[in-house]
Amino acid sequence: MSRFWNRKINEIVPYVAGEQPRRGTKVIKLNTNENPFPPSPKVAESIAQFDIADLRLYPDTDATLVAEAIAAQEGVSPEQIFVGNGSDEVLALCFQTFFETRDNSVLPVLTPEFSYSFYPVFEEFYNIKAAKIPLHEEYRLDASDYVDVANCGICIANPNAPTSRAIALEDIALICRSNPDSVVIIDEAYAYFEEKYETAVSLLGQFPNLCVVRTLSKSYSLAGLRVGYAIASEELIEGLKRARDSFNSYPIDRLAQTAAAAAINDRKYHEICRVKIIEAREYTVRELTRLGFAMPESSANFVFAKPPAIISAETLYKNLRAKGILVRYFGTPGISDHLRIAIGTREEMEQFISQVEKEVTDVQDCNSCKEDQRD
Repeated sequence: MSRFWNRKINEIVPYVAGEQPRRGTKVIKLNTNENPFPPSPKVAESIAQFDIADLRLYPDTDATLVAEAIAAQEGVSPEQIFVGNGSDEVLALCFQTFFETRDNSVLPVLTPEFSYSFYPVFEEFYNIKAAKIPLHEEYRLDASDYVDVANCGICIANPNAPTSRAIALEDIALICRSNPDSVVIIDEAYAYFEEKYETAVSLLGQFPNLCVVRTLSKSYSLAGLRVGYAIASEELIEGLKRARDSFNSYPIDRLAQTAAAAAINDRKYHEICRVKIIEAREYTVRELTRLGFAMPESSANFVFAKPPAIISAETLYKNLRAKGILVRYFGTPGISDHLRIAIGTREEMEQFISQVEKEVTDVQDCNSCKEDQRD
């Protein structure tokens, strides 16, 4: 608390990011869903060839180089692309642009009960009323729960974080069709990690109220670059640009634009890394299942795993951390018995599984020892 902060800053509970160890600290980092592989070699080439003198000039406001690369990949026009400083900034601008404040509306934004923990921070910071829609067994989202519910907008992560589950295109279509006067944001931060990934971008021609948000942090290995984007109708994109130009009209620097475009254009490298992560995830799921863990089917670059009853999620999180393996524990009621585990390289996941097996075995041995003593 501070007497110099305004009321909102004194009262708000900020988003808490995953732990970032200091440079040089040796850990297996599976807590922030980063890509375990380096960016495309094309990124290094583009940076090496960058004319440093260009940094004296302001960057292209619309990040045209990046927008054109995305448009070519997705089969849309560059005018349907909005580029921002990571998908968090893009989402923040979406909340400001498309959703009404409490002063102007009594209707809430609909989001899943358990989802990206930045959504409630945006809602509070921008004074937006919120309604949390419960998930079903194994954290399944039912699209019919978003039908005939009054709202001023909808925001759904697909696949969902931290639960890892995805919904089908027909579910997204149902939600958009049932809410024609509301913008439906589909946050695809964890897209591309299914073998046959289907993006909601394919529905844009049918639904002018649909906005798809993505990031280069995960599948493109560029979390440190901070580039995200939205794909939507020109009408929605124009609204985002109005919000941006009322806040920061030069959001993406010249070097970031160059590197981001290079990464997007290297589709072969992107596919190689994507496949390796999927394979490592499937290995991890098999091994955790063998050790007694339970988890929903994952469509993301992480799994949401419930440890066997003999060891709590919190205890396992602390024990792993003490051994230099970082995973994410939220401690939130309803998901406090789960850990979110990002997928690293196959070698990292083998080390992770080895340590988890040791932790489980140690508890089993300890329990057996206690049983023997009672006998």
